[in-house]
Amino acid sequence: MNSCKPVDTPISTSKFTIMPNPLFSNPTQFCQIVGALQYLTFTRPDICFAVNRVCQFMHASTDSQWGAVKRILRYLRGTTTYGLHITRSSSFDLHGFTDANWGGSTDDCKSMGGYLVFFG
Repeated sequence: MNSCKPVDTPISTSKFTIMPNPLFSNPTQFCQIVGALQYLTFTRPDICFAVNRVCQFMHASTDSQWGAVKRILRYLRGTTTYGLHITRSSSFDLHGFTDANWGGSTDDCKSMGGYLVFFG
């Protein structure tokens, strides 16, 4: 897959179904590649959801799920510079970022029992 065309997202919007599709011809290869992708999620959290979805079909993978694995590989081909970069530092500061806005919705406050917790 060195010369594959990269894609923008690791998973398509189509849903996996448990329909009678032809089983993938090489289940060992499927398990090996998905296992390697699981290991890669330590430094590439952007693929966690997609890898989790294909892991659910390791017991009886079909050609459809193999296509999903190939899509993840195509995504990785186009995003080789992404990931968590762990480096040595003398500082013990911990920095975190999120795009969630729990404080902006009154519905979210009610569902959490009315408690808002801010870290800072």
